[in-house]
Amino acid sequence: MKIGVLGSGGVGQTLAAGFLKHGHETMIGTREPSKLTDWNTAHPNARIGSSSETAAFAEVIMLAVKGSAAADALRAAGKGNLAGKTVIDACNPIADAPPDHGVLKFFTGPNESLMEQLQKEFPDAHLVKAFNSVGSAGFVNPVYGGIRPTMFICGNDNSAKKTVTGILDQFGWETADMGTAEAARAIEPLCMLWCILGFTKNEWTHAFKLLRK
Repeated sequence: MKIGVLGSGGVGQTLAAGFLKHGHETMIGTREPSKLTDWNTAHPNARIGSSSETAAFAEVIMLAVKGSAAADALRAAGKGNLAGKTVIDACNPIADAPPDHGVLKFFTGPNESLMEQLQKEFPDAHLVKAFNSVGSAGFVNPVYGGIRPTMFICGNDNSAKKTVTGILDQFGWETADMGTAEAARAIEPLCMLWCILGFTKNEWTHAFKLLRK
């Protein structure tokens, strides 16, 4: 597939490298192409462009920016370029405040989510929450003794979720579909839970696993 990654920080770079690894044509959208010089040298098959160029190029769009910048990133991409496309939302609504005893603070309330806000503003895009509940080092083919960790996803479009499930399978994840966009109210706070061990014990390599009988 043609994948467009919106976000050129560590998360975006890691995911873009993963898409390239698994044979997808990949473009990163950035306002600062110079920050990708070294990365692009290591990944010469990747394309670099603006947000709108990247979204226009892509069949599937990966949103990998700071939560507070997510709406602006999609606006820069252009509503027309997002229409009808799967948008994988890896963002978390982390507030600009230090954690409290290892617990992050969010700028959303318990009965709302960032993804719902984005889906409301961009109704023609098919948002799917994924990649928000693990550190970037574990995004692509994580190794846990032969056990596939679980990635929790949600979204309103079943076809988009099927596309994301296929990508997650390539990347070495088991997918747990939690339903419609409202489920992001529960999935986004998994970031809080995941980060507690990091902030309190300096452990940043774990992942979640859903066990079923």
